[in-house]
Amino acid sequence: MAIADALRDNPLTSSEREIMNTVRLHEPISRAALVGNTTLAQPSVHRNSESLIARGLLHVGVPDRGLRGQPSPKLSLAREAIYSLGVSVNTDSVVVALADMGCTVVEEVRLRTPPLSRASTLSAIRDLMQRLITRHQVAREQVVGVGVGIAGFLLPGGRQVNSPEPLQDWSLVDLPPLLEEALGYRVRLENNGRAGAVGESLNGVGRQVRSFCYLSMNHGFGGGIILDGQLWRGINGNAGEFSGCLTPEEGLHRPALRYLVDLLRAKGVAVDSIEDLRLRFDPHWPGVEEWVDSVVPQLDRVINTLSAIIDPEVIVLGGQAPPALACMLIERLQFWDRNPRYGVGQVRPRLMPSESNVDAAAAGAAALMIKSLIYA
Repeated sequence: MAIADALRDNPLTSSEREIMNTVRLHEPISRAALVGNTTLAQPSVHRNSESLIARGLLHVGVPDRGLRGQPSPKLSLAREAIYSLGVSVNTDSVVVALADMGCTVVEEVRLRTPPLSRASTLSAIRDLMQRLITRHQVAREQVVGVGVGIAGFLLPGGRQVNSPEPLQDWSLVDLPPLLEEALGYRVRLENNGRAGAVGESLNGVGRQVRSFCYLSMNHGFGGGIILDGQLWRGINGNAGEFSGCLTPEEGLHRPALRYLVDLLRAKGVAVDSIEDLRLRFDPHWPGVEEWVDSVVPQLDRVINTLSAIIDPEVIVLGGQAPPALACMLIERLQFWDRNPRYGVGQVRPRLMPSESNVDAAAAGAAALMIKSLIYA
């Protein structure tokens, strides 16, 4: 039986998941160090780690030499045991990523054509997926499934998405069965902003902090909320639709990158798409400063709202925004500090650009499949 099927038939316990998550963050790590980095006692660590080794999820390495007593062997992830695929569907491009069991992206590829037609795009995605798993010699039974992140908000039940106009062909239809039939794997559907937050939690800022808000600047503007390492989805799966903090008039000046592309074109800058903007961004282009000045008041509203309601450690600016653009915005954003009582004010979140060196939404979509089986 494949490991993925065995995990579904015989799920990991909460203690096993805690060990797997700790090994992922600190590998290679000894059993003795696991005791200090988990809530588990030594007998429980030993028993559960032996179970995970037997199930093919952990490797046992050579213990450190030169230490007194019997050194404890080092444990690391059996990263090649299972893989997942992640797909990020943007308004003008598609990213497909292959991730190993550690939720590390092995490779990602981009389809730089607008995914206007669902059928033709899914056919191209399937071809890209097959090339990835063939190139990395991954057997089909090692793939636990495909996470698909798509721009737009989810409707109740989480099976339909209401996407921007360029993705009309993907909107208001029961997507999971269509995706599973076209791609040939189990599928999990998520909004791109929240998938990006998961990707950032595993491959970026989240490796240092457990709670943060992720602002995703794409064709539109949304994001996701990570609380104590977990994605907070909300009752309808739409927590992180940060544009909802703004009035309809303010929404016309939110940090949606389609407006920046429109302004740049009006100023004579030849920018083909948001993907082109991401690849060739120049902070000295005419129109960039004007756009930044126009969106800062709305972003100030969002970060102050998140600080007051969520109180995260960090607010990350990510999505398809070029890192240099995210840094320009961070330099101008301000928290509304009232006169601090007794001269002592509140501690505010740190503002940071995304630290993910891969497409966060595709990586997060892939990670969703693995996290549900392996990690706490």
